[in-house]
Amino acid sequence: MVSYVFPPPPVAALPIKGSDALFPVRRIFCVGRNYAEHAIEMGSDPTREPPFYFTKPADSVVINGADMPYPSVTKSLHHEMELVVAIGRGGRNIATADALSHVWGYCAGLDMTRRDIQNEAKKTGRPWDMGKGFDKSAPMGLLVPAAGVNPAKGKIELKVNGKVTQTSDLSKLIWSVPEVIANLSELVELAPGDLIMTGTPEGVAAVVRGDVLEGIVEGVGEIHTKIT
Repeated sequence: MVSYVFPPPPVAALPIKGSDALFPVRRIFCVGRNYAEHAIEMGSDPTREPPFYFTKPADSVVINGADMPYPSVTKSLHHEMELVVAIGRGGRNIATADALSHVWGYCAGLDMTRRDIQNEAKKTGRPWDMGKGFDKSAPMGLLVPAAGVNPAKGKIELKVNGKVTQTSDLSKLIWSVPEVIANLSELVELAPGDLIMTGTPEGVAAVVRGDVLEGIVEGVGEIHTKIT
């Protein structure tokens, strides 16, 4: 019998629409600057340079409808609305043509960002971890099974206090979902439970305590959280 020096932490998990089962979260990978307009607004070239990634802890997930606490040590908390891909079958060097067969499901999610901390890290050439991977930085909606979902097109939109701040279409992804899965699997061996946040469109902006965020990914689902 295995003995631990203290009880292991609970498994982070996403609820599944229409089911009592939960999807255990292993790792969260995030694709940076994967919409051309967002790359431009962040001061970058929107060409198809190889995708790059950063990560968030599994326990940074905030389940749909739960409040998100405003994080410490920032005066510039930004929203980034995204399609999230949930991996159900792992692999390394996955072919683009086979990539979608590794997907268990999808959900709508928010990559919340301490922008001032991230920008300072960029200036000094340091990692983005504390700007991106902080506590409760990944609100996510209900997970839906992949069958019947087309991740190649569909409206992606976010409203803050009822006003649209981000709106685009999944067809505008610089690197498509299959391409991202294939590329990421060259860098790490993907495993069941891995989540991939696929990038955000233009319109990212700061939020404050009391703001209500409501997002939608057409054909996938919704995300709702309040900053407290």
